[in-house]
Amino acid sequence: MTSRPQPKHTRKSPQERRAEIVRVAARIALEEGLELITLRRVAQDLEVRPGLIGHYFPAADELLAEAFTHATTEERESLLPPGEADLPPVDRLARFLVGLADGDYLGLSRLWLNARHLSRFKASLRLAVRAQESRTRAALVDLIDEGVRAGEFTTDDSMRTALHTLIAVDGLGSYANDEAPPEELDMRDVAIETAETRLGLPLGTLRARARSAGAAGSAAGRSTPR
Repeated sequence: MTSRPQPKHTRKSPQERRAEIVRVAARIALEEGLELITLRRVAQDLEVRPGLIGHYFPAADELLAEAFTHATTEERESLLPPGEADLPPVDRLARFLVGLADGDYLGLSRLWLNARHLSRFKASLRLAVRAQESRTRAALVDLIDEGVRAGEFTTDDSMRTALHTLIAVDGLGSYANDEAPPEELDMRDVAIETAETRLGLPLGTLRARARSAGAAGSAAGRSTPR
């Protein structure tokens, strides 16, 4: 009787295994909520023993904080891609705000809402939330400063403008769990119009730029053979 050859299992490095655990935890956070991240649940999804997860993350709160950081870092890099630094600042700002306003990142809006609530009770998550807020704010300030130097924006206080804009974004995100806006009000453009007003842009500029960029991207995609 001939035995079947056993599949070879590639042993992952500690760095690879840790990154895999964080990715799975981030997915659970986005799809089901931070509360569902437990060592047992992550182990179940990875088909490993909970003890392996505990080896890398002895406390579930630490894993929860890293999962949030991973998801929000990817969000920021998706909304403000480092590879698009050569595009006009107004186009990058349009992509950032219109993407958030139109619900393309609804799962991440819910994650932020979830994290801010839980961070009241979990110190490690609270530190992670503060760190990600600071990095997003700094990225937006840099973008605004670049637009001012290019003559696209007008403001004498980039930090204040970024704060007003992000507070409006957070206000919109507070309704992320609602199926419809309260009283049938369309609040999607509050953050966009806040930025336009603070930056001396005519209302409607950012949506128009986002549409133009989207149309150009679609045309480029159609002309590129797959």
